Amino acid sequence: MSKEMLDAFDTLEKDKGIKREVVIEAIESALISAYKRNYGQAQNVEVEFDEKTGDVHVYAVKEVTEEVFDSRLEVSLKDALAINPAYEIGDKIRFEVTPKDFGRIAAQTAKQVIMQRIREAERSIVYNEYSQYENEIVQGEVERRDNKFVYVNLGKIEAVLGRNDQMPNETYEPHQRIKVYVTRVEKTPKGPQVFVSRTNPGLVKRLFEQEVPEIYDGTVEIVAIAREAGDRTKLAVRSNDPNVDPVGTCVGQQGRRVQAVVNELNGENMDIVEWKEDPSDYIANALNPAQVIAIQFDEENEKACTVIVPDDQLSLAIGKHGQNARLAAKLTGYKIDIKPESEVEFVDDDDMTELADGDAKEELTNDVMADTDDQE
Repeated sequence: MSKEMLDAFDTLEKDKGIKREVVIEAIESALISAYKRNYGQAQNVEVEFDEKTGDVHVYAVKEVTEEVFDSRLEVSLKDALAINPAYEIGDKIRFEVTPKDFGRIAAQTAKQVIMQRIREAERSIVYNEYSQYENEIVQGEVERRDNKFVYVNLGKIEAVLGRNDQMPNETYEPHQRIKVYVTRVEKTPKGPQVFVSRTNPGLVKRLFEQEVPEIYDGTVEIVAIAREAGDRTKLAVRSNDPNVDPVGTCVGQQGRRVQAVVNELNGENMDIVEWKEDPSDYIANALNPAQVIAIQFDEENEKACTVIVPDDQLSLAIGKHGQNARLAAKLTGYKIDIKPESEVEFVDDDDMTELADGDAKEELTNDVMADTDDQE
């Protein structure tokens, strides 16, 4: 066997982390199959591969028996004793049956095994590397696209950006560099496959962590994210330091921090609101920029409420196509019905939380409901 083949063992161990013993074991197993396949033999055989010289020896393994029924598998006690007087019935004896031309087959087989192990090792290295990036942001270069995917080169592997993970307001062109969020890494027969996204809410979270040191170090915490990718995102934040304003920290001086995220997402609007432990305050904040007068919670459904807003704030509270109310519902986990104050006929003071100065109004006609059931 060639010296280059033997040197490959060192390369596998040093560069790929595959031990010589593992490769040699795989080669010996492959050579057994090759021997049986090429020489029509079905008996028990063993192969020994000399890693120093590259020599290969094939042995037929036979059991010592009193009477021989199959000479390929058995050897008589008489013949065994002639070889070594210490042999007993049931012992196994190896007889070398190495064919003269087996060296060529052995070399080809060993080469195939080594190449296979190299491919497996490279795939394993890539999988282990990129599986660490799950739920993280990586930067890549757009290579091509088809009807289903945009293919993004991440360096050692080509990731796929599915149709649902592509921003509706973006067009991806070859050689364009983009930041993507790694949603999962899978092992497949063809090697590891990395799936990435531009629409996952996790992308927004990681972008803010990059732009806002207080989020990265835990001073400010992102509690919840509701996103309609490419259009608008609501972000609920809270501070673990009473001296730090969570909203102002995320917005940054002159809005620089939030603007950096908006620019990365091609103009996607960002509403940053303060998370509150009190559901009424939290819901009111979530409906920002609309002003909320009061909130009434449903006695039969603890996750449903009615929100009263000034008449001139109704459209703002609901938002275009119900988006503001819908995102607020996703952010808070509450079903939110929105009504203008001019249509409030009666309010039970025990169930109503007032959020602004003034008396509760007493006129109620038609309900105006924001369709907050339209969840993702």
